[in-house]
Amino acid sequence: MAVSAERIQIASGGGNMSAYVAQPDGEARAAVIVIMEAFGLVPSIEKETERVAAMGYVAIAPDVYHRQGPDNTAGYDNLDKALGLMGKLDDAEYLDDMRSTIGCLRSRPDVGSASIGITGFCMGGRLSFLAARDLPREFKASAPFYGGGIGALLDRADQIQCPMHLFFGELDGFIPQEEVQQIDARLSALGLDYKLDNYKGADHGFLCEERPSYHPEVAKDAWSKLETFLAQNL
Repeated sequence: MAVSAERIQIASGGGNMSAYVAQPDGEARAAVIVIMEAFGLVPSIEKETERVAAMGYVAIAPDVYHRQGPDNTAGYDNLDKALGLMGKLDDAEYLDDMRSTIGCLRSRPDVGSASIGITGFCMGGRLSFLAARDLPREFKASAPFYGGGIGALLDRADQIQCPMHLFFGELDGFIPQEEVQQIDARLSALGLDYKLDNYKGADHGFLCEERPSYHPEVAKDAWSKLETFLAQNL
């Protein structure tokens, strides 16, 4: 499906937050918020946002680093800068940005009261879990990809109301397998509606073509499952 895309500005946090919005040329079925990696709102995230839009959704990727000024992206070869940017991100401010992003979507005639889902990669995986937990009435689906730190968010996971599909890689050096097992056990014990894929041979960032850890076969399978998950719940 063909899509069109643009950068917009959303009032949030006392200033303007840039966001990349992509919409299908046909009628949108719902909306999906795409949360960036630790490297910022870079072209690869714009590409993933367009891919979500091609499924038939209004897709929006907010720049949650907007409070850090214009120099708020890092190349995939500059992990230190990315970690520095990520370390300055405040969860409460991020949730305010989510409320602003949701308000922006609700104001659009092609979204209105339609369902909203959320997905994210790396840092964005954790943040898509956090949003589903702390803003449970807002989301109908959440799909975190290799979100480091989700294990630390499980204490209030009982607040989650939407279905979830979580994606991990067994070779991920940033997310110990013990944490993945902990997440699985906690969500199961709570009786939540969720699926968890833990791919053999896959490392952190397996979905991103620009990262050396890109795994084409796993990426294809995960993206297909994401598309099915969103279609079933949105």
